Amino acid sequence: MGKIIFYEDRNFQGRHHECMSDCADLHPYFTRCNSIRVESGCFMVYERPQYLGHQYFLRRGGVLRQPAYDWHQRLHPLLPHDSRGKPHLAGMDKHRGSYKIRLYERPDMSGQMYEVSDDCPNIQDRFRMSDINSCNVVDGHWLLYDQPNYRGRTYYLRPGEYRRYSDWGGASPRIGSLRRITDFN
Repeated sequence: MGKIIFYEDRNFQGRHHECMSDCADLHPYFTRCNSIRVESGCFMVYERPQYLGHQYFLRRGGVLRQPAYDWHQRLHPLLPHDSRGKPHLAGMDKHRGSYKIRLYERPDMSGQMYEVSDDCPNIQDRFRMSDINSCNVVDGHWLLYDQPNYRGRTYYLRPGEYRRYSDWGGASPRIGSLRRITDFN
């Protein structure tokens, strides 16, 4: 299990709320969040209730003191979920072993396919493609980023089929980089 603490004020001050399980909405605890500390485990923090909106992956030791955007209005739920909307704590499925993801240029796992088993900082350079319309996570947990070098919007994928980019929460099929989640502590 993991532990994450949300603070109302910057620099870990003010009212706070500790979470060790799924939480679809933080509004019952406070109306704003200006800093976050991850005590243990890995968490995916979402900007809107019910696991919607931008996703932010945080792991043990991760802190947000002065978020890059207005958390007052945007931060609500936490913890990863799979593409079918089931809340899920990443650290509960500790993965030890190989990693494999298949990327497809078209929806429904069709078109050109590339199999990846390691981190890829630039999909365009490596595969000459930047639009991924579907994928199959065969083994391991992965993070997809809409920009190269692990920047931009983040998408958490656990084992399973993602028939369309909207299945992983993407607004478009544009993916710039991807990496394995190898540390759940």
